[in-house]
Amino acid sequence: MDHTESYDFYQLCPVDDLPSGERILFEIEDFSIALFRVGEKYYAISDVCTHDNGPIGDGELDGLEVVCPRHGARFDLETGNATRLPAVRGIPVYPVRARENLIEVGIPIRIAR
Repeated sequence: MDHTESYDFYQLCPVDDLPSGERILFEIEDFSIALFRVGEKYYAISDVCTHDNGPIGDGELDGLEVVCPRHGARFDLETGNATRLPAVRGIPVYPVRARENLIEVGIPIRIAR
């Protein structure tokens, strides 16, 4: 199911600026995000470890997991799920798309009530 209508997409960089195995850390509005490229796929996750609220984006990539550089917690890049202790809660993931040779990340639309 495609839920991209619930997001505002922001252009980040040209596709060629992010080689496979690399990441870019950035902030959009008040969201800290780590954008990874693994092969030809892109993954955007919150840059906050749920174990200690420290940044996760500088962690080592192991397949489709990122390893927290402080305590070794692991998170799945596709789902955001915590896959290894000490983290037990997942982190948010964001939709990513490549359009016209630019990488775009979706940020949830906030609706005033």
